[in-house]
Formats: sequence, structure tokens, C-alpha cells
Amino acid sequence: MQRDVIVIGAGAAGLFCATEAGKRGRKVEVLDHAKRLGGKILMSGGGRCNFTNMYSSPENFLSQNPHFCKSALSRYTQWDFIALVEQYKIAYHEKTLGQLFCDNTAKDIVDMLMQECKKAGVTVTNRCEVGEVTYQDGQYHVQTAKGEYVAPSLVIATGGLSMPKLGATPFGYRVAEQFGIPIVPTRAALVPFTLHEHDKTVLGELSGVSLDASAGCNNTHFNESMLFTHRGLSGPAVLQISSYWEPGQEVAFDLYPNGNLHEVLAKEQQRSPDVQLSTALAKIYPKRFVQTTLDYLNIQNKPLRQYQGKQLEQAAHAFGQWQIKPNGTEGYRTAEVTLGGVDTDYISSKTMETKEQQGLYFIGEVLDVTGWLGGYNFQWAWSSGWVAGQVV
Repeated sequence: MQRDVIVIGAGAAGLFCATEAGKRGRKVEVLDHAKRLGGKILMSGGGRCNFTNMYSSPENFLSQNPHFCKSALSRYTQWDFIALVEQYKIAYHEKTLGQLFCDNTAKDIVDMLMQECKKAGVTVTNRCEVGEVTYQDGQYHVQTAKGEYVAPSLVIATGGLSMPKLGATPFGYRVAEQFGIPIVPTRAALVPFTLHEHDKTVLGELSGVSLDASAGCNNTHFNESMLFTHRGLSGPAVLQISSYWEPGQEVAFDLYPNGNLHEVLAKEQQRSPDVQLSTALAKIYPKRFVQTTLDYLNIQNKPLRQYQGKQLEQAAHAFGQWQIKPNGTEGYRTAEVTLGGVDTDYISSKTMETKEQQGLYFIGEVLDVTGWLGGYNFQWAWSSGWVAGQVV
């Protein structure tokens, strides 16, 4: 089956690239082994798809080459994708920090992409296992369960290793290595932390408790909410900092990130000196959190009047500089994205084509480009898919 372009992977990047190539009159076939199309889109954002971020910029992405993403992000911006969403009259709203979600359901985005494919004459074939890929006489030969596809342009949009239940595989990395392109070591990112047994025994009791916090590691901080779980720590602040954390390192949490806890407690001490520290803290934090944390941090609970000298300041400091060393992460099972991937030094930032292998393109999460939590990874999918779609 001869085509002009074969795209492997019917996710955000693959479908978007296919529509752009189809608009140019290219005969495009998208191949995917999944039963349903756009699985990661459908489950993202709690089923409402955080499809982009109004503040998306190169500073919101991690890569060994931080300059690589600049060209694509500048040529197809968040405003371009928002215009497409509005063209399809998909209702959306900003949740927080520029994060845009569908009002109704993530299916609106998948339906939009499928309509774009249809208008551009793109064929999408799912439930199609893809096997060997070979290159001969300027053509890529892709063996599948539904026959052999041949094309001069091959786009790999197979994503990373995160969420294997949705069909994630290392296929894209294997193709890259087959053609001599190195892989930057991969690991789970935007992922909850697990705790060592002694920490989990105590903090596991707080499962379900959420509070504002600033999480910091390796000179990077994120001020959002955190969530205690049965196994460890989660929530936006934790997921964000997980991309910057290395195994064995501590993470610093400021559990009163938007003010001065010592000043608050000092005023309470003047106003109500006979009130217990736990009572004062319970005005700020969930009661269950206060009771557990005072014991965990070895802070004595007594009337505020009994805190002399720097004792109250030290108690406040324990909440403002809480250091904990995670045992690890929940891994790819719950990770939203994969850190690392196809080495961008071997890829053109303007076209997503490999520099040494004509007609071979890599787009989306399979590349060593990882966005923050909040719609940035979808924007990378749209941007990288768009630029490849202009040339494949």
C-alpha cells in the first residue's frame, strides 16, 4: 500500500501532523495499535483535556537542548490552537495558571482532530499492530498486521513510556536506535512520589489531605497544591517538582508558601496566649494534618505563652522548611509524561526530520522535550506536529 506519508501513532501529535500534511495534498496513512483513538487525550484533565496553556513558552520545557523547542513553539503557538478550538465552537475555560480545559468533554478535541483528518483526506487505521520498519531505495517499508505500507516519509509519533495501560511502548525509541539516533535516558515525570516506610507509616494517615505548598529541588520551585496519599505525595506541586528531582535527593516543602507563618503565630500568641499551638495551626491547616505533623516534626504542643525566645520561630520554620527524601516515584504506571527520549541534537528543530536519515521524522513526547504540568505537553504535540506537517 503506497502512501506519501506514514504516521505511526494516532495521538495528539500524530493526528495533528497528519492533518497538516493532508492539507498539502499528501496521501497520509496514520497507523495505531490501540482500540480507541486518542486515549491519552480522552483521559487527560480528568476527562476534560487540558489542551494548552495560555502562558506556554520555551521556559516551560525540559530538554538536554533547551533551545530545541523554540522554533516549533514560535511557529505554531497556543493562540493558533485556541483559534482552531474556537473555530469548532468547542466551549472551554481557564482553570488556573493559564490552563485551558474543555467545558464538556475531552472527546470534543478528539472529534475535532478526526474531522480535520477527514477534511484533509487522511486515513486513520487503528487496531493495527506495527512490526518491522525498513528503509530501501528511498522508501520506508512498514510491516503491519494489516499488510505492508510504503512511503518516502515516515513520522514517529508513538509517545513515551508513561501510562502503559493506554498502549505506551518503547517502539519509537527502537526505531530511533535502528537508524543510529541515540536516546537520552528516560524516566517517569509528572509523577507522584513514594515514601520510605518510616515516613509512609506516619504520613499515610493523612491520605486525602490537600494543602497549598511550595515544592523545591535543584533550584526550582513550584507553588501549587500538594496531596497526601496512602503511598506518598502527589498533587500539582509534587508532580511538577518530580521532573527536576533525582533519586536520593531531598525535596523541600514550604507548607505556608503565601505568607510568613511565624508572624501569624506571633500575632496569635499576643491575641490568645493560652491557646494551644495545635489550635492556632488548625485555623490554617486541616485538623488531622496538624495533629499528625506536630508529632512527626517533633514539635511540642503547648500553650502559645510557653514558647519563649526563638521557639515559636523554630516551630514555624519546621513547616516552612520541611525536608523529605522520597523513596522513589510511582513510575510510568501513573506518570503523565516521560522525561528524556530521542536525542534532539540529531533532529532538525525546524522540520522534526532526522539530520542523517532523509524522510524520517520524530514528533511529540517521543522526543527529549518534556513540558510542565498544565497543558504544555499538548502544546508541544500540536507545535511539533504542525511543523513536521508542513514538510513531510
